[in-house]
Amino acid sequence: MLKPKHFFLLPALLTLVAIIFFPLIFTVRVSFSSWDVYQAGLDFIGRKNYMRVFDDVRFWESLLRLSALSFITVTLQYVLGFALALAVWKEVKGQRIFRVLFLIPMMTTPVVMSVIWRTMLHESLGPTNDILSMIGIAPVPWLSSAAGAFISVVMVEVWQWTPFMFLLMLAGLVSLPKEPYLAAAIDGAGPWRTFWQVTFPLMAPISIGAVIIRLIEASKIMDTVYVLTSGGPGTATETPSYYIYIRGLRDFQVGYSAALSLTYLVLMIISLTIIAKLLMRFLVGKEA
Repeated sequence: MLKPKHFFLLPALLTLVAIIFFPLIFTVRVSFSSWDVYQAGLDFIGRKNYMRVFDDVRFWESLLRLSALSFITVTLQYVLGFALALAVWKEVKGQRIFRVLFLIPMMTTPVVMSVIWRTMLHESLGPTNDILSMIGIAPVPWLSSAAGAFISVVMVEVWQWTPFMFLLMLAGLVSLPKEPYLAAAIDGAGPWRTFWQVTFPLMAPISIGAVIIRLIEASKIMDTVYVLTSGGPGTATETPSYYIYIRGLRDFQVGYSAALSLTYLVLMIISLTIIAKLLMRFLVGKEA
């Protein structure tokens, strides 16, 4: 039976329904329609949009490309973020200044930083190739070749979000108990052995949480690709989010883009759930 105090939850519940459930249900309905630039309406066409999704090679290629991009960027962010956190974890001179400096990239707007990076990586006007030429390296087609554009997106993502991983890892290191380190010191364990047998196992739960959070964010990458490469050259850096944007807001294939969005959502939920279970099993040693 509802009590008066339960009515205090009503505004939050209505807000949740308004911003989450209603758009989701409406998207499901739209995905079963032929709504496009020629015909705006919610006519029911069954599973035609979803059958089209399964035949859309460009969508599945973007999904594979995102998998590679997410794996590379999140792995680099984790390694670099963990290393930076370890570097300022102990008492080092000027550690407060370093902590602030490491967080600067995360505090900037992704779109603004993508514009700056695009200027820096410009093949003829950007300073990156000028610096490379000074040390005897030929100019690199950063944004006009498939490999160069992919590497550019990786660099920008790693530079932008490594501070986030650093922040989480540092918070985890600060909260670690001191007793295991005292026991390791008594046993005569060196720094490398202490890291692998004490620090890394204790940080495993925090590491899993940080990696999953970054994988979720990496699965939604769109602003960097939009500003830096526009998915090009060709479709070399096109991600599912950017492809859905093209179909929905550029080509105005609303019904089909809704089907793409829901298919992508289901795939991401399944994939991230499996990844989380595997990480728990291998790093923590527990059945998820």
